[in-house]
Amino acid sequence: MALKQQRYHALVYAVHGDLFRYAYWLCRDRQVAEDLVQETFLRAWKSLDSLKDDNAAKAWLITILRRENARRFERKQFDLVDLDTVAVPDQHALSLEQGMENEWLRRHISELAEEYREPLLLQVLGGFSGEEIAEILNLNKNTVMTRLFRARNKLKDALEKDLQARGHNHG
Repeated sequence: MALKQQRYHALVYAVHGDLFRYAYWLCRDRQVAEDLVQETFLRAWKSLDSLKDDNAAKAWLITILRRENARRFERKQFDLVDLDTVAVPDQHALSLEQGMENEWLRRHISELAEEYREPLLLQVLGGFSGEEIAEILNLNKNTVMTRLFRARNKLKDALEKDLQARGHNHG
């Protein structure tokens, strides 16, 4: 039992921050994200013996978290939140410019179709490789790589449009 606890605490310590960031991106609510992470770790504790390779722990936990998030919607319908009105708390004081860039990115990532948004978030926030993302999302690696490529292109196109629009306003 002590060994299981030790292993569990090491897992929690290693991935808690990444899991919370991912959960927050999914639900945009600090309290719900914390609840999701708690529930994820509770389920992880119950089935820790099924995790054979600790190197795969992060992907395993993200998979549990995604299922937990899906369960939220099975249990009850939530009021829709206008993402533009949600303030995202930041732990570090950012420069105004950096804050505006982050907000721009959040808005445009949240506007991506889920098939593009989810792999991008797993890569950017989770730090997963294309292969790991394919495993988590139950897709083949080529599909994941194509979606990541398209997601980045959509963001690049949005940035170019915004820059052109600003250029026309000044000239």
